[in-house]
Amino acid sequence: MIWTRVIFFLCAVAVTFVGLASRRYQAALPEFVGEYAGDTLWALMLFLLVSTLLTGRTTMSRATISSVLAFVVEISQLYHAPWIDNIRNTTLGGMILGFGFLWTDVVCYTAGIIIGALAECGLRRTLHRKA
Repeated sequence: MIWTRVIFFLCAVAVTFVGLASRRYQAALPEFVGEYAGDTLWALMLFLLVSTLLTGRTTMSRATISSVLAFVVEISQLYHAPWIDNIRNTTLGGMILGFGFLWTDVVCYTAGIIIGALAECGLRRTLHRKA
């Protein structure tokens, strides 16, 4: 189980770098990809981090937990008090909590988590067939 955790964590780190690059080089990407890749990859990273912590749970339960966390973060963006906006104004706080509620973010989060869950299921099937 330790190797599974390590793999999930390393994938989360890799996805984080790709997500940051998608923001940094947004203008160089096709418009649709540049607009939505960061949020989709953020949710995929969240799924991978939840999977790192809860490796023994089913893929569906980890996807559900990740979705709830992502939706709570998005809904929290409707709340604006000085203390939480001060956190959002930091680099890390802004990356984690975001700034303003958008329905498109909910769609991106759903897509990112589904991509992660389907990739895991596909990889497990492939590895199971080879064993």
